Amino acid sequence: MTKRIADLPKHDRPREKMQSKGAIALSDEELVAILLGFGTKGHDVMSVAKRIVRLVDDHHGRPDLADLQRLEGVGPAKATLIAAALEFARRRIRPEGVKIKTPLDVLPEVRHYADRKQEHFLCISLNGAHEIIATRVVSIGLVNKTQVHPREVFADPITDRASAVVLAHNHPSSDLTPSKEDILLTRQLKEAGETLGITVLDHIIFSQKGHYSFLENGCL
Repeated sequence: MTKRIADLPKHDRPREKMQSKGAIALSDEELVAILLGFGTKGHDVMSVAKRIVRLVDDHHGRPDLADLQRLEGVGPAKATLIAAALEFARRRIRPEGVKIKTPLDVLPEVRHYADRKQEHFLCISLNGAHEIIATRVVSIGLVNKTQVHPREVFADPITDRASAVVLAHNHPSSDLTPSKEDILLTRQLKEAGETLGITVLDHIIFSQKGHYSFLENGCL
């Protein structure tokens, strides 16, 4: 359950937390709450922020104004603000072109998903120079159960003309041990990538407490 800002200790409220710890310490919901400023009658700002974050994930970072305005507690002004912030970020602060020297270099690009209550399966497309082309959410599933199919994972990398990918997903339980399903899925995706000529460099499981690399552990 999302807590209202009024229920939080003052030092844990988004604005105060940002001032004392910096933007990097805030969750996505807290960052959106700062942008919104306040909620509406019957809709606390943190609840509205949570709905917006979910919508952004579902639309791969590109919800349109109509999508945003369909959310409870989001009117034209808030929808316009969020859409403008997302577009500005795409234009100025983009991971595309970042050089990946080791697969774990992608962690800064995905770590903001570590606090999600559901598993988010991500695919990072890389070009021949191992520079990031795009980072995408492929699937959002129930806790400890994300359904992923090779055609969904590789559809965009094929369009990107990617030469390699790094796979990643969060474990909401914070237990970084790969499940049998994780191991089987990694094997299937590696084989599919070999058929397509797209190398799976690593599959990383991460949480707020750390990460597990299939490559580091000799499981890829």
